[in-house]
Amino acid sequence: MQTLLADLHVHTVLSPCAEIEMIPPLIVKRGHDLGLDMIAITDHNAAGNVVAVERAAEGSGITVIAGMELQTREEVHLLCLFDTVDQVHAWQEVVFAHLPARKNEPKVFGVQLIVDETGDLLERNERLLLTSSDLSIDEAVEMVRGMGGIPIAAHVDRRAYSLLASLGFVPEGLDVAALEISRRSVPEAFLSVHEELREWPFITSSDAHRLSEMSASMRFCLQKPSVREIELALRHRKGRRAEMLA
Repeated sequence: MQTLLADLHVHTVLSPCAEIEMIPPLIVKRGHDLGLDMIAITDHNAAGNVVAVERAAEGSGITVIAGMELQTREEVHLLCLFDTVDQVHAWQEVVFAHLPARKNEPKVFGVQLIVDETGDLLERNERLLLTSSDLSIDEAVEMVRGMGGIPIAAHVDRRAYSLLASLGFVPEGLDVAALEISRRSVPEAFLSVHEELREWPFITSSDAHRLSEMSASMRFCLQKPSVREIELALRHRKGRRAEMLA
């Protein structure tokens, strides 16, 4: 087994709300400085910078988890984590087919930049990404599972764009791997208000939109860094373990 530190919710300059410093080499350097072993790249409704971060991380000892932060039609944010770039790019095609055909307004929402591993600009994504898809939370979870990924309900403690904010509860039978608590919350304080959620696996992560927000927020005991191993650890199965760090 390996003990690995992770931050499973990191944005790049493809997310219009992220700072311009969120480019691959600086993300990897910050991860290295924090002692991270795994970083999940989870831009809003897109995955165009996952390859660049993977390339920037070559030789660093950091595993890059291919991911996305999907916004469902209920305005719920869902982390979608995959093992391979091919999987997340296939998911991106599905998501793009379910987004409204609207262009981004950079002066309103911010620029959406696709870059290479050095951070140099390749192109601008002109599609509006800060919006809801027409996929329901149930549909999205089922599709992510079907494509080999694991879904995690993002920042359930937040008053917007979360399961609790949008629905008021976690639907019975929703096949998510875990619920995420944001970096600004104290897990025990949150659970003292939501006793009904105590049996769920939880993660905490940075939801970083700037380098200073990245954190070593999770410790995993795994055989190898993969989404299946992460899910086993979240459920404390087969000797795998997951721990939220303060």
